[in-house]
Amino acid sequence: MRLLADEPLAAGQRWIFSAGFNVADGPGGLGRVDTELADLARLSGAGARVALLTHQGRHADGSARHLGDLATYLGGRLGCPVRYLPWSTGPEARAAAAALRDGEIALFGNTRLHAGEERNDPDLAVEFAALGERVAMGGFSKAHRRHASTTGLLGLLPGWAADSLVRELTLLGPWAGRDPTRFSVAVVGGRKQEKVEVGLRRLGSAYDLVIPGGAVLNCLLAARGHPVAESVLGDSPARAVEVAAEVLAAAAPDALHLPEEVAVARPDGSGGYGEARWLRLDPRRPDDGVPPGYAVVDFTVLPWALAALDRLVGGGGARWSRVPPAPTGPGTGGPATRC
Repeated sequence: MRLLADEPLAAGQRWIFSAGFNVADGPGGLGRVDTELADLARLSGAGARVALLTHQGRHADGSARHLGDLATYLGGRLGCPVRYLPWSTGPEARAAAAALRDGEIALFGNTRLHAGEERNDPDLAVEFAALGERVAMGGFSKAHRRHASTTGLLGLLPGWAADSLVRELTLLGPWAGRDPTRFSVAVVGGRKQEKVEVGLRRLGSAYDLVIPGGAVLNCLLAARGHPVAESVLGDSPARAVEVAAEVLAAAAPDALHLPEEVAVARPDGSGGYGEARWLRLDPRRPDDGVPPGYAVVDFTVLPWALAALDRLVGGGGARWSRVPPAPTGPGTGGPATRC
């Protein structure tokens, strides 16, 4: 993609800025918003008219969030008002985008309010594209997804990579492929589908050793034949387990760590877990598995993998890790880590 940093900006240009404002609770929860501020300030300062499109996470009931408070926050950080339009499609949205004045920024409604966003509905992409004439692609947290506000927009309008996106990609540069001169280990976990479908496949081809956790590990255990009961398997469990089986069939014995001991606990219905207990999984007996009503919440790292980690630390190898925090708090039993 062309780079926004190299593009001459001028007053009156109509830009759609595609962001990924994943706002989390607690300290640092607005980090994904803050990383886009410099790009937005540069566009606005040059007199560009900016229609800001973003998704944000969902409520506990699965419904998409509204973004009015986020517009107030952006205005405070940028030092200029940021209008909020609760819709992002339809005649009202198009009229609001057309009415933007030089240097003005408007935040449009959460793109996840539309069912077609995450399946890259072409008609929805056309609606989004009506808000501007050029696309600045930020949103590192979502730019890799085939959504209507990313891939769909770029198929309809010329696009430039925002500095925020380039900066994140540059930071990942040293981990972008296998380096035969350095031993490398990837630790990957989480609950999302792409952690299995994309992460596991790509990391397996780029790292000497992959240590899976979370839904990635659960899918691999299920693919090996172990019952996993209530363990998280991602958004599309059947597809995720299918991919995990393909990875298992292709992986070298020392390239993929699968534990022989896991911690299991009962989900408490509110996102936490009860007290954890340890369970052995014999790889020679795939019918060994998680008891009904329980889920995998942790695992023990085998000695050979610990030795590999020692080798990595001692030899200055490449390290990449993205794992969720262990469940903590009342009723969760706390972290059950033994490694």
